[in-house]
Amino acid sequence: MARLSIRIDFGPDQRIGPGKIQLLEHIAALGSIAAGGRALGMSYRRAWELIDELNGIFGKPVVTPKSGGKQGGGAALTPLGLALISRYRAIELAASGAASAQMEALRQEVASAKARD
Repeated sequence: MARLSIRIDFGPDQRIGPGKIQLLEHIAALGSIAAGGRALGMSYRRAWELIDELNGIFGKPVVTPKSGGKQGGGAALTPLGLALISRYRAIELAASGAASAQMEALRQEVASAKARD
């Protein structure tokens, strides 16, 4: 099944795409960078590198540490992190809507090619 994937480039090595947004969503849902990374099959180090990239792009944190008790700490999204998810998903939705007729035409071309094989 074809789907539209959005990547926003702000400059060299400054981009936001579905992977970073999914990571933020998992951190928000699971309450930690490590758990968010694990949910996507990545190490804590890799997850932290992606978060650090986002912090660098926007010049302020997208994730903030939470103080821990017996269970240790965790992480939560900052208002910027939450807004980033919301804005990215809104862009994705708008793009999908605008491209739906062209996507359907492409799907039909693929189906037609498979039928000829």
